[in-house]
Amino acid sequence: MAQLDTRAIDVLEAVRNAVPALRKNAGDTENERWIVDENIDILEKAGVFRTAVPERFGGLDLPVEQQAAILAEIARGCGSTGWVSMVWVSTAWIATLYPDRAQEEVFANGSVRISGGFTPSGTLVPTEGGYLLNGTWRFNTGVRGAQWNVHAALVEHPDGRQEELFALVPIEDVTVADDWDVFGAGGTGSATSTVKDVFVPAHRVVDGAVFDASTRDRWNADVKGRNYNLTSYVLATCAPVYLGIARAALELFVERLPGKGITYTNWTEQREHPHTQIQVAHAANRIASCEALSRDWLRVMQDRADLGEKMTVLEKATVRGQVGYVVQATKEAVETLYNISSASTILRSNPFQRAFRDIEALALHGLLTPVSSLEAHGRVLLGLEPGTDYI
Repeated sequence: MAQLDTRAIDVLEAVRNAVPALRKNAGDTENERWIVDENIDILEKAGVFRTAVPERFGGLDLPVEQQAAILAEIARGCGSTGWVSMVWVSTAWIATLYPDRAQEEVFANGSVRISGGFTPSGTLVPTEGGYLLNGTWRFNTGVRGAQWNVHAALVEHPDGRQEELFALVPIEDVTVADDWDVFGAGGTGSATSTVKDVFVPAHRVVDGAVFDASTRDRWNADVKGRNYNLTSYVLATCAPVYLGIARAALELFVERLPGKGITYTNWTEQREHPHTQIQVAHAANRIASCEALSRDWLRVMQDRADLGEKMTVLEKATVRGQVGYVVQATKEAVETLYNISSASTILRSNPFQRAFRDIEALALHGLLTPVSSLEAHGRVLLGLEPGTDYI
Protein backbone atom coordinates (compact mmCIF):
# COMPACT_ATOMS: atom_id res chain seq x y z
CA MET A 1 0.00 0.00 0.00
CA ALA A 2 1.16 3.54 -0.76
CA GLN A 3 2.04 5.59 2.28
CA LEU A 4 -1.06 6.83 4.06
CA ASP A 5 -1.47 10.53 4.69
CA THR A 6 -2.09 11.66 8.25
CA ARG A 7 -5.84 12.01 7.71
CA ALA A 8 -6.17 8.45 6.49
CA ILE A 9 -3.96 7.21 9.33
CA ASP A 10 -6.22 8.89 11.87
CA VAL A 11 -9.36 7.30 10.41
CA LEU A 12 -7.73 3.89 10.02
CA GLU A 13 -6.38 3.87 13.58
CA ALA A 14 -9.73 4.95 15.00
CA VAL A 15 -11.48 2.13 13.12
CA ARG A 16 -8.81 -0.41 14.07
CA ASN A 17 -9.20 0.52 17.72
CA ALA A 18 -12.96 0.12 17.34
CA VAL A 19 -12.81 -3.44 15.94
CA PRO A 20 -13.45 -5.06 19.37
CA ALA A 21 -16.54 -2.88 19.87
CA LEU A 22 -17.81 -3.59 16.34
CA ARG A 23 -17.27 -7.31 16.89
CA LYS A 24 -19.02 -7.19 20.27
CA ASN A 25 -22.02 -5.45 18.70
CA ALA A 26 -22.23 -7.80 15.71
CA GLY A 27 -24.74 -10.13 17.39
CA ASP A 28 -27.08 -7.28 18.29
CA THR A 29 -26.68 -5.85 14.79
CA GLU A 30 -27.76 -9.15 13.29
CA ASN A 31 -30.64 -9.62 15.73
CA GLU A 32 -31.95 -6.13 15.05
CA ARG A 33 -31.41 -6.61 11.30
CA TRP A 34 -29.70 -3.25 11.28
CA ILE A 35 -26.46 -1.70 12.51
CA VAL A 36 -26.68 -0.66 16.15
CA ASP A 37 -26.42 3.06 16.81
CA GLU A 38 -23.10 2.68 18.62
CA ASN A 39 -21.42 1.37 15.46
CA ILE A 40 -22.67 4.27 13.37
CA ASP A 41 -21.57 6.75 16.04
CA ILE A 42 -18.10 5.16 16.22
CA LEU A 43 -17.61 5.39 12.47
CA GLU A 44 -19.03 8.90 12.28
CA LYS A 45 -16.57 10.12 14.91
CA ALA A 46 -13.74 8.30 13.14
CA GLY A 47 -14.48 10.27 9.96
CA VAL A 48 -15.43 7.25 7.82
CA PHE A 49 -18.37 9.00 6.18
CA ARG A 50 -16.15 11.89 5.07
CA THR A 51 -13.62 9.68 3.25
CA ALA A 52 -15.13 10.05 -0.26
CA VAL A 53 -16.54 13.57 0.18
CA PRO A 54 -14.70 16.26 -1.84
CA GLU A 55 -12.34 18.48 0.12
CA ARG A 56 -14.18 21.60 -1.00
CA PHE A 57 -17.12 20.45 1.15
CA GLY A 58 -15.01 19.60 4.17
CA GLY A 59 -14.46 15.98 3.24
CA LEU A 60 -11.27 13.93 3.24
CA ASP A 61 -11.49 12.86 -0.44
CA LEU A 62 -9.15 9.93 0.19
CA PRO A 63 -7.84 7.86 -2.72
CA VAL A 64 -9.58 4.55 -3.30
CA GLU A 65 -6.68 2.52 -1.88
CA GLN A 66 -7.02 4.27 1.46
CA GLN A 67 -10.80 3.95 1.42
CA ALA A 68 -10.33 0.21 0.84
CA ALA A 69 -8.01 -0.18 3.82
CA ILE A 70 -10.55 1.50 6.09
CA LEU A 71 -13.46 -0.58 4.80
CA ALA A 72 -11.51 -3.83 5.31
CA GLU A 73 -10.92 -2.93 8.96
CA ILE A 74 -14.60 -2.17 9.52
CA ALA A 75 -15.56 -5.53 8.01
CA ARG A 76 -12.97 -7.25 10.21
CA GLY A 77 -15.03 -6.03 13.14
CA CYS A 78 -18.50 -6.66 11.69
CA GLY A 79 -19.35 -7.89 8.21
CA SER A 80 -22.74 -6.19 8.08
CA THR A 81 -21.32 -2.88 9.28
CA GLY A 82 -18.54 -3.19 6.71
CA TRP A 83 -20.97 -3.82 3.86
CA VAL A 84 -23.21 -0.88 4.76
CA SER A 85 -20.19 1.39 5.21
CA MET A 86 -18.99 0.37 1.76
CA VAL A 87 -22.35 1.36 0.26
CA TRP A 88 -22.43 4.70 2.05
CA VAL A 89 -18.85 5.57 1.13
CA SER A 90 -18.96 4.44 -2.50
CA THR A 91 -22.33 6.09 -3.17
CA ALA A 92 -20.99 9.33 -1.69
CA TRP A 93 -18.29 9.16 -4.38
CA ILE A 94 -21.00 8.49 -6.97
CA ALA A 95 -22.77 11.67 -5.82
CA THR A 96 -19.71 13.64 -6.97
CA LEU A 97 -20.87 12.84 -10.53
CA TYR A 98 -23.90 15.10 -10.06
CA PRO A 99 -24.06 18.83 -10.88
CA ASP A 100 -22.55 21.29 -8.40
CA ARG A 101 -25.94 22.39 -7.13
CA ALA A 102 -26.82 18.83 -6.12
CA GLN A 103 -23.42 18.33 -4.53
CA GLU A 104 -23.84 21.49 -2.49
CA GLU A 105 -27.07 20.08 -1.09
CA VAL A 106 -25.81 16.55 -0.46
CA PHE A 107 -22.40 17.42 0.99
CA ALA A 108 -23.54 20.41 3.05
CA ASN A 109 -22.36 18.87 6.33
CA GLY A 110 -19.09 17.36 5.07
CA SER A 111 -20.07 13.91 6.31
CA VAL A 112 -22.87 12.06 4.56
CA ARG A 113 -24.45 8.61 4.29
CA ILE A 114 -25.92 7.81 0.86
CA SER A 115 -27.50 4.52 -0.20
CA GLY A 116 -28.85 3.45 -3.55
CA GLY A 117 -31.26 1.25 -5.44
CA PHE A 118 -29.49 0.67 -8.75
CA THR A 119 -31.94 -1.71 -10.43
CA PRO A 120 -34.19 0.48 -12.63
CA SER A 121 -37.46 -0.59 -11.02
CA GLY A 122 -38.97 2.87 -10.94
CA THR A 123 -40.32 5.45 -13.40
CA LEU A 124 -39.61 9.12 -13.90
CA VAL A 125 -42.17 11.35 -15.62
CA PRO A 126 -40.98 14.79 -16.80
CA THR A 127 -42.71 17.72 -15.21
CA GLU A 128 -41.93 21.42 -14.88
CA GLY A 129 -38.48 21.83 -13.33
CA GLY A 130 -37.77 18.13 -12.96
CA TYR A 131 -39.49 14.76 -12.69
CA LEU A 132 -42.06 12.83 -10.69
CA LEU A 133 -40.56 9.62 -9.32
CA ASN A 134 -42.43 6.42 -8.50
CA GLY A 135 -41.11 2.94 -7.83
CA THR A 136 -39.96 0.22 -5.49
CA TRP A 137 -36.39 -0.99 -5.04
CA ARG A 138 -35.39 -4.26 -3.33
CA PHE A 139 -32.10 -4.96 -1.54
CA ASN A 140 -31.56 -1.25 -0.85
CA THR A 141 -28.59 -1.65 1.50
CA GLY A 142 -28.14 1.03 4.14
CA VAL A 143 -31.33 2.92 3.36
CA ARG A 144 -32.50 2.73 6.98
CA GLY A 145 -29.66 4.97 8.14
CA ALA A 146 -28.99 7.02 5.02
CA GLN A 147 -29.62 10.72 4.52
CA TRP A 148 -29.99 10.44 0.75
CA ASN A 149 -30.79 7.61 -1.65
CA VAL A 150 -30.05 7.15 -5.36
CA HIS A 151 -32.94 5.60 -7.31
CA ALA A 152 -32.46 4.12 -10.80
CA ALA A 153 -35.58 4.64 -12.90
CA LEU A 154 -36.75 4.66 -16.51
CA VAL A 155 -38.17 7.62 -18.40
CA GLU A 156 -40.12 7.10 -21.61
CA HIS A 157 -39.52 9.62 -24.36
CA PRO A 158 -42.19 10.71 -26.88
CA ASP A 159 -40.63 8.48 -29.54
CA GLY A 160 -41.09 5.43 -27.27
CA ARG A 161 -37.43 5.18 -26.36
CA GLN A 162 -36.72 4.35 -22.72
CA GLU A 163 -33.75 5.86 -20.92
CA GLU A 164 -32.29 4.94 -17.53
CA LEU A 165 -31.84 7.89 -15.18
CA PHE A 166 -30.59 8.19 -11.61
CA ALA A 167 -32.52 10.35 -9.17
CA LEU A 168 -31.00 11.55 -5.90
CA VAL A 169 -33.69 11.81 -3.22
CA PRO A 170 -33.61 12.94 0.43
CA ILE A 171 -34.47 10.08 2.75
CA GLU A 172 -37.53 11.93 4.07
CA ASP A 173 -39.21 11.20 0.72
CA VAL A 174 -38.51 7.45 0.93
CA THR A 175 -40.63 4.78 2.63
CA VAL A 176 -38.63 1.82 3.95
CA ALA A 177 -40.27 -1.57 4.46
CA ASP A 178 -39.50 -3.93 7.34
CA ASP A 179 -38.78 -6.90 5.09
CA TRP A 180 -35.10 -7.74 5.59
CA ASP A 181 -34.89 -11.23 7.14
CA VAL A 182 -32.00 -13.32 5.81
CA PHE A 183 -29.51 -15.96 6.95
CA GLY A 184 -26.34 -13.94 6.22
CA ALA A 185 -25.38 -10.26 6.18
CA GLY A 186 -28.46 -9.96 8.36
CA GLY A 187 -27.49 -6.61 9.88
CA THR A 188 -27.22 -4.72 6.59
CA GLY A 189 -30.85 -3.66 6.64
CA SER A 190 -31.04 -4.13 2.85
CA ALA A 191 -34.77 -3.50 2.89
CA THR A 192 -37.18 -2.51 0.15
CA SER A 193 -37.59 1.21 -0.45
CA THR A 194 -40.58 2.87 -2.10
CA VAL A 195 -41.09 6.35 -3.52
CA LYS A 196 -44.52 7.61 -4.55
CA ASP A 197 -45.18 10.78 -6.56
CA VAL A 198 -42.02 12.51 -5.32
CA PHE A 199 -40.83 15.57 -7.19
CA VAL A 200 -37.11 15.43 -8.02
CA PRO A 201 -35.61 18.67 -9.35
CA ALA A 202 -33.69 18.36 -12.61
CA HIS A 203 -30.32 19.06 -11.00
CA ARG A 204 -30.68 15.91 -8.92
CA VAL A 205 -31.25 13.64 -11.91
CA VAL A 206 -28.44 12.54 -14.21
CA ASP A 207 -28.56 10.57 -17.42
CA GLY A 208 -26.29 8.01 -19.01
CA ALA A 209 -24.05 10.65 -20.57
CA VAL A 210 -22.97 11.75 -17.10
CA PHE A 211 -23.61 8.74 -14.92
CA ASP A 212 -23.82 5.21 -16.28
CA ALA A 213 -23.16 2.45 -13.76
CA SER A 214 -22.18 0.06 -16.54
CA THR A 215 -19.91 1.77 -19.06
CA ARG A 216 -18.95 5.34 -18.27
CA ASP A 217 -16.01 6.85 -16.43
CA ARG A 218 -16.03 9.73 -14.04
CA TRP A 219 -14.04 12.18 -16.11
CA ASN A 220 -13.82 15.64 -14.61
CA ALA A 221 -10.75 17.71 -15.35
CA ASP A 222 -11.20 19.59 -12.07
CA VAL A 223 -10.84 16.43 -9.99
CA LYS A 224 -7.23 15.36 -9.61
CA GLY A 225 -6.53 11.69 -9.03
CA ARG A 226 -10.15 10.67 -8.40
CA ASN A 227 -11.25 9.97 -11.97
CA TYR A 228 -11.78 6.27 -11.45
CA ASN A 229 -13.68 4.02 -13.83
CA LEU A 230 -17.02 3.75 -12.06
CA THR A 231 -17.53 -0.01 -12.14
CA SER A 232 -13.91 -0.64 -11.17
CA TYR A 233 -14.26 1.77 -8.27
CA VAL A 234 -17.41 0.08 -6.98
CA LEU A 235 -15.78 -3.36 -7.25
CA ALA A 236 -12.62 -2.10 -5.54
CA THR A 237 -14.62 -0.87 -2.55
CA CYS A 238 -16.66 -4.09 -2.33
CA ALA A 239 -13.64 -6.43 -2.27
CA PRO A 240 -12.27 -5.14 1.08
CA VAL A 241 -15.44 -6.30 2.82
CA TYR A 242 -14.77 -9.91 1.80
CA LEU A 243 -11.12 -9.54 2.81
CA GLY A 244 -12.07 -8.13 6.20
CA ILE A 245 -14.62 -10.86 6.91
CA ALA A 246 -12.11 -13.57 5.92
CA ARG A 247 -9.39 -12.03 8.07
CA ALA A 248 -11.82 -11.93 11.00
CA ALA A 249 -12.73 -15.59 10.48
CA LEU A 250 -9.06 -16.58 10.58
CA GLU A 251 -8.47 -14.60 13.78
CA LEU A 252 -11.57 -16.00 15.46
CA PHE A 253 -10.67 -19.58 14.53
CA VAL A 254 -7.11 -19.31 15.83
CA GLU A 255 -8.21 -17.62 19.05
CA ARG A 256 -10.36 -20.64 20.00
CA LEU A 257 -7.73 -23.33 19.37
CA PRO A 258 -5.53 -23.29 22.51
CA GLY A 259 -6.66 -26.06 24.86
CA LYS A 260 -9.21 -27.36 22.37
CA GLY A 261 -9.02 -31.05 21.55
CA ILE A 262 -10.50 -33.16 18.77
CA THR A 263 -13.61 -34.93 20.05
CA TYR A 264 -13.61 -38.72 20.08
CA THR A 265 -9.87 -38.91 19.43
CA ASN A 266 -6.71 -38.92 21.52
CA TRP A 267 -5.76 -35.45 20.29
CA THR A 268 -6.00 -33.08 23.26
CA GLU A 269 -4.74 -30.11 21.22
CA GLN A 270 -6.25 -29.63 17.78
CA ARG A 271 -3.54 -27.13 16.86
CA GLU A 272 -0.93 -29.90 17.11
CA HIS A 273 -2.62 -32.00 14.42
CA PRO A 274 -0.88 -31.66 11.01
CA HIS A 275 -4.20 -31.51 9.15
CA THR A 276 -5.25 -28.48 11.19
CA GLN A 277 -1.90 -26.81 10.58
CA ILE A 278 -2.06 -27.39 6.82
CA GLN A 279 -5.64 -26.20 6.49
CA VAL A 280 -4.98 -23.05 8.51
CA ALA A 281 -1.99 -22.32 6.28
CA HIS A 282 -4.14 -22.84 3.18
CA ALA A 283 -6.74 -20.39 4.49
CA ALA A 284 -4.15 -17.81 5.54
CA ASN A 285 -2.40 -17.94 2.18
CA ARG A 286 -5.64 -17.62 0.23
CA ILE A 287 -6.43 -14.47 2.17
CA ALA A 288 -2.91 -13.09 1.80
CA SER A 289 -2.89 -13.76 -1.96
CA CYS A 290 -6.19 -11.91 -2.30
CA GLU A 291 -4.81 -8.95 -0.37
CA ALA A 292 -1.83 -8.88 -2.73
CA LEU A 293 -4.10 -8.98 -5.79
CA SER A 294 -6.10 -6.08 -4.41
CA ARG A 295 -2.98 -3.99 -4.03
CA ASP A 296 -2.22 -4.54 -7.71
CA TRP A 297 -5.57 -3.37 -9.06
CA LEU A 298 -5.72 -0.45 -6.62
CA ARG A 299 -2.28 0.68 -7.85
CA VAL A 300 -3.36 0.44 -11.50
CA MET A 301 -6.53 2.42 -10.83
CA GLN A 302 -4.69 5.14 -8.94
CA ASP A 303 -1.84 5.37 -11.44
CA ARG A 304 -4.32 5.91 -14.27
CA ALA A 305 -6.25 8.49 -12.27
CA ASP A 306 -3.09 10.37 -11.29
CA LEU A 307 -1.94 10.47 -14.93
CA GLY A 308 -5.35 11.61 -16.14
CA GLU A 309 -5.72 8.50 -18.29
CA LYS A 310 -8.65 6.13 -18.69
CA MET A 311 -8.20 2.46 -17.86
CA THR A 312 -7.93 0.05 -20.78
CA VAL A 313 -10.55 -2.61 -21.43
CA LEU A 314 -8.07 -5.26 -20.28
CA GLU A 315 -7.36 -3.37 -17.05
CA LYS A 316 -11.07 -2.98 -16.30
CA ALA A 317 -11.80 -6.62 -17.11
CA THR A 318 -8.88 -7.64 -14.91
CA VAL A 319 -10.35 -5.75 -11.96
CA ARG A 320 -13.71 -7.44 -12.55
CA GLY A 321 -12.16 -10.89 -12.82
CA GLN A 322 -9.77 -10.52 -9.92
CA VAL A 323 -12.47 -9.18 -7.62
CA GLY A 324 -14.56 -12.20 -8.58
CA TYR A 325 -11.60 -14.41 -7.73
CA VAL A 326 -11.24 -12.68 -4.36
CA VAL A 327 -14.91 -13.33 -3.59
CA GLN A 328 -14.41 -17.01 -4.41
CA ALA A 329 -11.07 -17.45 -2.64
CA THR A 330 -12.03 -15.64 0.58
CA LYS A 331 -15.23 -17.67 0.76
CA GLU A 332 -13.20 -20.85 0.28
CA ALA A 333 -10.75 -19.76 2.99
CA VAL A 334 -13.57 -19.34 5.49
CA GLU A 335 -15.13 -22.63 4.40
CA THR A 336 -11.78 -24.37 4.95
CA LEU A 337 -11.73 -23.16 8.54
CA TYR A 338 -15.40 -23.98 9.06
CA ASN A 339 -14.79 -27.54 7.88
CA ILE A 340 -12.22 -28.16 10.62
CA SER A 341 -14.23 -26.44 13.33
CA SER A 342 -15.98 -28.18 16.20
CA ALA A 343 -19.75 -28.62 16.45
CA SER A 344 -19.92 -25.73 18.92
CA THR A 345 -19.19 -23.43 15.99
CA ILE A 346 -22.87 -23.48 15.05
CA LEU A 347 -23.87 -21.75 18.28
CA ARG A 348 -25.05 -18.21 17.59
CA SER A 349 -22.89 -17.07 20.50
CA ASN A 350 -19.84 -18.07 18.46
CA PRO A 351 -18.86 -15.12 16.23
CA PHE A 352 -17.11 -17.36 13.70
CA GLN A 353 -20.40 -18.76 12.40
CA ARG A 354 -21.56 -15.22 11.64
CA ALA A 355 -18.48 -14.53 9.52
CA PHE A 356 -19.13 -17.82 7.71
CA ARG A 357 -22.77 -16.95 6.98
CA ASP A 358 -21.97 -13.35 6.03
CA ILE A 359 -19.41 -14.27 3.39
CA GLU A 360 -21.59 -17.07 2.00
CA ALA A 361 -24.48 -14.63 1.58
CA LEU A 362 -22.45 -11.78 0.12
CA ALA A 363 -20.78 -14.11 -2.39
CA LEU A 364 -24.16 -14.34 -4.16
CA HIS A 365 -24.19 -10.63 -5.08
CA GLY A 366 -24.94 -10.39 -8.80
CA LEU A 367 -22.13 -8.01 -9.71
CA LEU A 368 -19.59 -9.92 -7.66
CA THR A 369 -20.45 -13.55 -8.32
CA PRO A 370 -17.22 -15.28 -9.41
CA VAL A 371 -18.60 -17.07 -12.50
CA SER A 372 -19.75 -13.92 -14.33
CA SER A 373 -16.70 -11.93 -13.28
CA LEU A 374 -14.20 -14.58 -14.34
CA GLU A 375 -16.05 -15.08 -17.62
CA ALA A 376 -15.71 -11.39 -18.52
CA HIS A 377 -12.03 -11.43 -17.61
CA GLY A 378 -11.37 -14.64 -19.52
CA ARG A 379 -13.13 -13.40 -22.64
CA VAL A 380 -10.90 -10.33 -22.81
CA LEU A 381 -7.78 -12.40 -22.16
CA LEU A 382 -8.78 -14.52 -25.17
CA GLY A 383 -9.23 -11.52 -27.44
CA LEU A 384 -13.02 -11.39 -27.27
CA GLU A 385 -15.40 -8.64 -26.19
CA PRO A 386 -16.17 -8.74 -22.42
CA GLY A 387 -19.76 -9.87 -23.02
CA THR A 388 -21.00 -7.37 -20.45
CA ASP A 389 -21.06 -3.61 -20.05
CA TYR A 390 -20.23 -3.98 -16.37
CA ILE A 391 -16.46 -3.66 -16.38
